[in-house]
Amino acid sequence: MSTAYLAIDFQGGLSEAWSSVATFVPKLVAFLVILVIGWIIAKIVAKIVTTILNKIGFDRVVERGGLKDVLARSSYDASDILAKLAYYAILLITLQMGFGVWGPNPVSELLAGVVAWLPKLFIALVIIVVVGAIAKGLKTLITNVLGGLSYGKLLGTLAAVFVWGIGIIAALNQIGVATTVTTPVLIAVLATIGGIAVVGVGGGLVRPMQERWDRWLGNIESEIPALRSQAEAYQASQAEAQRAGYGPPADPPTTHFEAAQQQYPPRHAEQPLGGADPRHYQEPYREPYQEPYQEPGQYPGHGYGPPPGNYPQGGYPPQH
Repeated sequence: MSTAYLAIDFQGGLSEAWSSVATFVPKLVAFLVILVIGWIIAKIVAKIVTTILNKIGFDRVVERGGLKDVLARSSYDASDILAKLAYYAILLITLQMGFGVWGPNPVSELLAGVVAWLPKLFIALVIIVVVGAIAKGLKTLITNVLGGLSYGKLLGTLAAVFVWGIGIIAALNQIGVATTVTTPVLIAVLATIGGIAVVGVGGGLVRPMQERWDRWLGNIESEIPALRSQAEAYQASQAEAQRAGYGPPADPPTTHFEAAQQQYPPRHAEQPLGGADPRHYQEPYREPYQEPYQEPGQYPGHGYGPPPGNYPQGGYPPQH
């Protein structure tokens, strides 16, 4: 009995082990196949990303953004770093899919969280690059415009720091790193920098603006006599033109009598003694001709009848 029992138990263990191996081997093969395919895809994507970034000049943009010194000690440039990020991101996705073959497990959950966080990291890096370019350009612009001032370079540096602060906060918010701490710190730092800039710039500009206002007022006072002489000369030329008859038209009449005089000037006004200038001669006004009033049936012509005609009574029309 005992020997038979042991034989039966041994056969059951072998069958369970074989079933476990038969279940494990296909999963292992699928896991390895997924890893190999994912690794090949990651290599291809990394090369594509490197080629595209080199063609668009991404490294030059990063250098202009002020990150050249940061990457000087690294063996990778900016495009290589992004290509590596894409490579490892695809590998993480591949691992997540591979471990998913084994069913729910802690490794798959961890990889899922990391994969979901990678796009945020990529966007944060892009924000840093763009903010660096903007900060450097703004600093160069302010330094060149205010290069003649002693504090021009300081203002450019403060503007760049301000832009960098905003960019860093935006990047940290994107990846979700201690936003409740970084935001108040940034606000306090920016408020301090703004207060220092207002006090320093305001105090430094008091004397230069006072000197500039004095110079402007002095120029205006020196130009007032010239403007007055020009106005007097213009008035004299206008008066001379009016006396010669070439001036501007006279003021409009204010009464009906003045209007009638302007419309129908008298004869002596048109031809003064000594002869008139034919250029200014005006034809005198003459009343238009009007037919005299006559009663109905009355013949015109100062009471005379109509001219003789071919009438039976001696050439005149019959009298009624």
